[in-house]
Amino acid sequence: MKEVILDTETTGLDVKDGHRIVEIGCLEIDNFVLTSNKFHCYLNPERKVSDQAFKVHGYSDTFLASQKRFSEIADEFLDFIKDKKLVIHNASFDLSHLNNELAILGKKKIITQKVIDTLELARKKFPGAQNSLDALCKRFKIDNSRRVKHTALIDCELLSKVYINLAGQKEPTFDLRIGEHNINLNDGSKKIKYFNKIIKPSDEEIKLHKNFLKTDLKKNYFN
Repeated sequence: MKEVILDTETTGLDVKDGHRIVEIGCLEIDNFVLTSNKFHCYLNPERKVSDQAFKVHGYSDTFLASQKRFSEIADEFLDFIKDKKLVIHNASFDLSHLNNELAILGKKKIITQKVIDTLELARKKFPGAQNSLDALCKRFKIDNSRRVKHTALIDCELLSKVYINLAGQKEPTFDLRIGEHNINLNDGSKKIKYFNKIIKPSDEEIKLHKNFLKTDLKKNYFN
C-alpha cells in the first residue's frame, strides 16, 4: 500500500489573511517503507513572508522570488499524490493551504477522506500529552537534531518514522495472542479459539518423539 508523507511551509498561518505556500515536500512509502520516490519544490508565493513564518523556516523573500509558482508545479504535484493516501501532521493546516492554491487555479480540492492525520492518531494514543512532531520524536527516541529550522523534507523524514511508530509497525513481531476464527460446520458457523503461531503436536507425534528420545539419542550419544 503506497502512501505519501507530506509537509508544507507557508508565508503565515491563515489563508484568510492571504498567506501562501513556499515549500512542499513529499516522500513515498510502500507498506511503511520509504521508497526512492519524492517530490520537493520551493515556491514563489507572490507575497511577503511574515516575520513569524521567517523565524520558523528561514526562507527569505529574495530567495523565494526566484522560485517557480504553484501554477507551474500543480500538475506534477497532483500526479505524484494521485491514488495515494496522504499522511500529514496537523492535516487541517496543510490542507487549507493546498486547497487554497488549488482553488486559485480552479482545480479540485483534496478531500479529507484521502488523508491520515498523525496528530489525530497521536491524540487518540496519548490523550492529554504533548503531540507536536518534536514531542513525538522525543517519545519514540527519533533523532531530530537536524530540525534546527522547519523544512518540508526533513519534517517528512521525521514524520515517516513517527507514523511507523504510531501505526505499531516499527519492526515485525510474533503475535502469540489468543484469537478467534470463524469456521463453517454442519450445525452452522461457530467461533473457535486458536493460538497464533503455535501448532499443537498430535498424540502420535508425541509418542514418536518420546520413543526417539529413549532409543535414537541414547544410541547415538551414549554408546
